[in-house]
Amino acid sequence: MKRRNFFRSLAVGGASAVLSPIIKAAPAPGLVQATVKPATNISDAVTIPRNSSSMPGKYPGKVVKTDHANCIADGKPYEPAAYEMVKTCMLNLTGETDLTKAWLQFVTPDDMIGIKVNPIGGRLLSTSHAITRSVVKQLVDAGIPKNRLIIWDRRQEGLEDADFNETNYPGITFMSTECYDDNKSYINSEGRFYSEDWIDKSHYFFADVEGEYDEYTLPYMVNGGKYSYFSKICTEKVTKIINVPVLKNAGTSITVCMKNLAFGSLTNTGRLHKDLWHETSAYACAFPPLRDKVVLNIVDGILGCFEGGPSANPQYICQYKTVLAGSDPVAVDRICYDIVMAKRMEEAVQSEEKKADRRFMELAGELQLGVADKDRIELIELKV
Repeated sequence: MKRRNFFRSLAVGGASAVLSPIIKAAPAPGLVQATVKPATNISDAVTIPRNSSSMPGKYPGKVVKTDHANCIADGKPYEPAAYEMVKTCMLNLTGETDLTKAWLQFVTPDDMIGIKVNPIGGRLLSTSHAITRSVVKQLVDAGIPKNRLIIWDRRQEGLEDADFNETNYPGITFMSTECYDDNKSYINSEGRFYSEDWIDKSHYFFADVEGEYDEYTLPYMVNGGKYSYFSKICTEKVTKIINVPVLKNAGTSITVCMKNLAFGSLTNTGRLHKDLWHETSAYACAFPPLRDKVVLNIVDGILGCFEGGPSANPQYICQYKTVLAGSDPVAVDRICYDIVMAKRMEEAVQSEEKKADRRFMELAGELQLGVADKDRIELIELKV
């Protein structure tokens, strides 16, 4: 099979083609990792001056958690309830009584706003349309033009499999790093990946670990070697990012705010899971494309999972019936961690917490990206 046709067949294969190589390259955290960690360029990130939008944002250490008993109908998130949950979070996070004023604390009509979803769970367990539409509607009602909104993820096929498209979101732009053409070929007429035009080689995360991939996996990594490049979506296309992950486990840890950002914005990530999962989740967020642009995190916890994450395994999907919000991704992750751990204990998947599984939050706290100490987090819990 010719190389061009081979990568076209991968796209046509659907979700299983997307998930298989990534799962193979991405063992869950919590396994024994190297005592001596590979060298990285995190020291470069900490020398770059911050700006007024830099993490942890306007409300360090503040998290709003809103529950709704009737937010699921026919097994799916119920949009009117999701809207009220997001609204309640926004008003209580900001202290505003006017929803428009709440949103305009974070974004303006002049911003290009990237809404970072997590579509890896396909139709079963991706960022729900109930939450995404609620975010979009509230932004538009706050005066943000639709043509200033971009729904994005690293993987085009993931967005399509989860039904993130113009039919469901008229007037909204969709972008992805790992993309293909109308014939679903990843390779252009010059024999290069289309995705190579979507990576910014002036913004990168270096780690002294070699990425080596077979032809099946390479389209989902973009490049091998020791450099992971940031997507131009982050570096050039957007001025602000609203992070909308799903409440999921990742082994005995979680994959929520920081993991969605870090591994969703970089290339060549397969090499980073084994020994640098925690470091990458924190360190990538310390670089300007994420640190200085992610202004808000809204966690879709209406449906989530307690085992088998980040993939969608039906037997482990559960109804958390909650939404969390904060400008501080570390604090939000810390609260999400407790929610998932409690469910894992309840389901007897895990008997006790492993402190090492919070390592990425502690690293992020040391980098001043947010508050990892639960005793210093202001948690507001509400019911609607």
